[in-house]
Amino acid sequence: MPDAQNLEALNLEVLNPATEEVIATVPAATPQDVDAAVVRASAAQAKWATAAPADRARLLRRFAVAVDDHLEELAQLEVREAGHVIGNARWEAGNVRDLLDFAAGGVERLSGRQIPVPGGLNVTILEPLGVVGVIAPWNFPMPIAAWGTAPALAAGNAVILKPAETTPLTALRLAELALEAGLPEGLFQVLPGAGAVAGNALVEHPGVAKIVFTGSTGVGKQIMAKCAARVKRVTLELGGKSPNIVFADADVEAAALATPMSYLDNSGQDCCARTRILVQRSVYDRFLEIVRPAVESVVVGDPSDEKTQMGPLISKSQLERVRSYVPSGTGIHGAAPEGPGFWFPPTLLTDVDPASPVATEEVFGPVAVVLPFDDEADAIRLANATEYGLSGSIWTRDVGRALRVSGAVQAGNLSVNSHSSVRYWTPFGGYKQSGLGRELGPDALAAFTETKNVFISTASTESTEA
Repeated sequence: MPDAQNLEALNLEVLNPATEEVIATVPAATPQDVDAAVVRASAAQAKWATAAPADRARLLRRFAVAVDDHLEELAQLEVREAGHVIGNARWEAGNVRDLLDFAAGGVERLSGRQIPVPGGLNVTILEPLGVVGVIAPWNFPMPIAAWGTAPALAAGNAVILKPAETTPLTALRLAELALEAGLPEGLFQVLPGAGAVAGNALVEHPGVAKIVFTGSTGVGKQIMAKCAARVKRVTLELGGKSPNIVFADADVEAAALATPMSYLDNSGQDCCARTRILVQRSVYDRFLEIVRPAVESVVVGDPSDEKTQMGPLISKSQLERVRSYVPSGTGIHGAAPEGPGFWFPPTLLTDVDPASPVATEEVFGPVAVVLPFDDEADAIRLANATEYGLSGSIWTRDVGRALRVSGAVQAGNLSVNSHSSVRYWTPFGGYKQSGLGRELGPDALAAFTETKNVFISTASTESTEA
């Protein structure tokens, strides 16, 4: 029997980031729990893979309906555990529903190919991997968990989801809804726990065929190395330092007014946040004149209030990290609440050294820098002057320029005259140290399969004797 101190160490305390109050205590999974979960998942997956595709699709759609029926409950839970504003939280729950529907539509269309070869018939078969481990982050707990879970289940796999230590509640509720919808016991399991314990056990477990990880580049490298030791498949969605490039020929007013929420959405805790704003020198001053009141007017406060545009950061440690990046000096600053909660004001820094940490490293908070550039070549140079390459925006009325710059910027997801990065219909992933592999889109299910090649000889086996 463990003593009280050791028992406390086996639990996770979930805080409301807006109040710092403990809202739940959740048991933390151990390596033994991971072992047991893999055994259950393997047994469930063997049956799931042989079920009729139409039946698998039907159950996933029922899961989607269950999520839709509890959308407001899930959204309110996300507000409390992650500090997301209520409008965003509703979108996130809806995105889980939509991902399940989209993945269900692919179950009966996950087919191989017939390849012309001499002497016979050659076909490829897409088979499920087995048990997939999904390690989800705290910045978008619901949708990113679904990015890996929905297509993996649709492709015939079982999933063990390890949510972030700070945000396990929506994941646990989703697992309950999956069972209520009729998914087999053990097929989709959620194991809250510390990354160094439960996450590490999942990564190193020989019974787990693939790891899907979203998080920091540093941790992603460690996971990749551990998966390499077992030649285990891995998809990594890591950090970002995305550029927002505004050319002089753009609609500068539209670009400036769209800028604040391009990096303040989710309090800047977004790998796709446009935190490096590159503005052509001839319109730089005009851009600042327009963007200043837009930043200063962003409403920061109670995330459950419909009028709130930005909530708190996730934790005290994240607040301290963001503070460490912001130097004294000129800039544009909004307002944030005082008192309990992990609050940081909207911040837009000017007169910043392009090589400084705040201009090149991922801050993961409501902080961006504005940098002037001279011409197209200069803009591309600045855009690529980082180890990351996840997303970015290009503002211009010149279609040729939009295509040239899109081809030159080293990033996996670009938007022209927009800040949209993620659609479940299209692939998502990064260049350079922003990740490995792609999620979402029409090929999402195939990423959770093995390709088996089968050759069937058509040569005659009849005797040639008279």
